[in-house]
Amino acid sequence: MRLFLVVLLATLAVSQAMVKEEIEAIAYLENLSKELAKRTNVATEAAWAYGSNVTAENEKKKIEASAELAKFKKEVARDTAKFQWRSFQSEDLKRQFKALNKLGYAALPEADYTDLLQSISAMETNYAKVKVCDYKDKSKCDLALEPEIEDVISKSRDHEKLAYIWREFYDKAGTPMRSHFERYVELSTKAAKLNNFTSGAETWLSEYEDETFEQQLEDIFAEIRPLYLQIHGYVRYRLRKHYGDSVVSETGPIPMHLLGNMWAQQWSEIAEIVSPFPEKPTVDISHEMQKQGYTALKMFQIADDFFTSMNLTKLPQSYWDKSIIEKPTDGRDIVCHASAWDFYLIDDVRSKQCTLVLQDQLFTIHHELGHIQYFLQYQHQPFVYRTGANPGFHEAVGDVLALSVSTPKHLEKIGLLKNYVRDEESRINQLFLAALDKIVFLPFAFTMDKYRWSLFRGEVDKANWNCAFWKLRDEYSGIEPPVVRTEKDFDAPAKYHVSADVEYLRYLVSFIIQFQFYKSACIKAGQYDASNAELSLDNCDFYGNVEVGAAFHNMLSMGASKPWPDALEAFNGERIMSGKPIAEYFEPLRVWLEAENIKNNVHIGWTTSDKCVTS
Repeated sequence: MRLFLVVLLATLAVSQAMVKEEIEAIAYLENLSKELAKRTNVATEAAWAYGSNVTAENEKKKIEASAELAKFKKEVARDTAKFQWRSFQSEDLKRQFKALNKLGYAALPEADYTDLLQSISAMETNYAKVKVCDYKDKSKCDLALEPEIEDVISKSRDHEKLAYIWREFYDKAGTPMRSHFERYVELSTKAAKLNNFTSGAETWLSEYEDETFEQQLEDIFAEIRPLYLQIHGYVRYRLRKHYGDSVVSETGPIPMHLLGNMWAQQWSEIAEIVSPFPEKPTVDISHEMQKQGYTALKMFQIADDFFTSMNLTKLPQSYWDKSIIEKPTDGRDIVCHASAWDFYLIDDVRSKQCTLVLQDQLFTIHHELGHIQYFLQYQHQPFVYRTGANPGFHEAVGDVLALSVSTPKHLEKIGLLKNYVRDEESRINQLFLAALDKIVFLPFAFTMDKYRWSLFRGEVDKANWNCAFWKLRDEYSGIEPPVVRTEKDFDAPAKYHVSADVEYLRYLVSFIIQFQFYKSACIKAGQYDASNAELSLDNCDFYGNVEVGAAFHNMLSMGASKPWPDALEAFNGERIMSGKPIAEYFEPLRVWLEAENIKNNVHIGWTTSDKCVTS
């Protein structure tokens, strides 16, 4: 009996000590959260200054501020060791401490960390400053990616001019960065191992908190691939009709310079030459926006209005005061890639975008304001929770709204679509246009990270790095470069996210789950009923629905305080990511394409590309 009492008293003493330690930990985390926010704000301001004025001085300040923050985070990780947090009763406290011990690149020794930042910064700076020479006037060498190069790639139908511009850009944006990229891979791997991961691939995948996540995506992609094959076959068939057999093969990969996008990631810019029913107008509101005198400011205000119509948070005045929404005219270099920024204070959020009055840019603005809304919804959370449930959630929010905004129903409502008749042919056109963005993007997105995973994991010999990139693009997307590439070239960094060290799986996840969110939102709003042709999924507009707004608030305000299945459940009661809603959305198109491709004897699939040689 005495022994029992001794054990009991000892247990109670330990328990009381743990309770006391947890109370101390709560106060510790509260103070630390404020300090981390303050220090991250300083580093973010330096990154903003660099991104909005690309100079050597601003680059130096950005790297210094980032290194200072990394140093502090490393000190924090060491300091947390004084708590036995793995034994805490509170799951929330354990989750916060675990997040604080995720050092990422900050785990590197100081010199290596600075070296890594310099390598990434060199690639990002090169990307921002790329200029190419005009096709006809070789003395005019001031064509920037935005808007001049993208304008040629999206609008020209001269295949020789397109091939010239493509080569010029890749030769300058990618190839010179090989040594920086090699160092980046080396240090990324070193950081991963210091964080107890086998490679940088596992570091990125850990953000999804599910060891089977990679396989889940492979399975979902396999489900969607048959639709992609039908789209690919049909587009190649139509491009052959337009350009001829000498330019486009009947059975081979599609030459990517013909697809209206520098990276062939979305093909909607060539809709007018591949549209199923060309005599039927496709929805393109660019001209109407310009005719009505739309400005960048008005486009952002319209996007803000969509969020507030659902009783979500209005953009604060500081957003309008501090954002850059048009390309500066003072001659400075700026990173034009559209981005949303959280400065970790209250209500300090900003956008940076070189906006043009175009339809796709209106949708991009909704995407970026989805990030901003997420920032605002979780800004009350502790610092470590001020991020998305997983990286894909952050990318999906604005895109769910963009799906609603892009419907004929909504565009008519806001006066940008007039005299539009929605019959079955128009519907197929509209679904096809959406598929050129949404379905075509999936294999592209997958290869951006599958490629980097393979380098991080050491699965590809350095002598084959460039051809390994094109092999994946061929295998998954069935596209190829317009000219033969070799290992003297290095093309992956010609994509911004590769140069800037942005994990890309988030976009693949986003493009899958946005349809999951969208379908649920449409059902909540009474806008979708599978048994009612008048309430189809592809013409659902939930603008103004406060019930949908409440569901978004429930999910977004959680930030990263719970694993992502909990956040998904807060939105729609589901816990598993599914490819079924995206397949359901495009089902009428799949049926039409299969019949059309059979009728025209269209070859499905492609032979292996020979456009990259290792020696």
